Amino acid sequence: MSDKVPFSNVLVYLDGSEGSLSAAMYAVLMAKATGARLHALYCVNTKALGDLVKARIFVSQEKAEYLEDLNKDARRHVRHVEKLAGARSLEVETRIVEGSPSAEVNRYVKECGIDLLVIGSVNMIRSRREELVSETDRMLRSVSCPVLVARDDDRIWRLFEEV
Repeated sequence: MSDKVPFSNVLVYLDGSEGSLSAAMYAVLMAKATGARLHALYCVNTKALGDLVKARIFVSQEKAEYLEDLNKDARRHVRHVEKLAGARSLEVETRIVEGSPSAEVNRYVKECGIDLLVIGSVNMIRSRREELVSETDRMLRSVSCPVLVARDDDRIWRLFEEV
């Protein structure tokens, strides 16, 4: 950890949403400004996919096809973050994993010595059930490092274009 900033390893969590893209842009800017090492993690939520099969919303064949599509999306989003970082002459360590997002983020934070987790805006929770199953909420509550929630997508996009 540097004397100038309280973090040297920044992890941005990607989930394919516009909010996670803004979080990635903000994490790139933070890493560039502070000299921190940038990490990006995309977790294909196979836990939720398994729940859909158990609920008979998907049959096994559909699950396999959908999982393949989710992995393609993951690769596309990771490549985009690599381009964002490259545009700012910054390297990013990327990883795509499958499982429960909160568990995988926690594992990565511990394994890689992450000092700061950057996530996109948290969706509004409309019911008590959603609150119980929200992976992002679980991540916020359980991760062992500080968490920065990147909000105000328009401002972040403007900042990224100006720097």
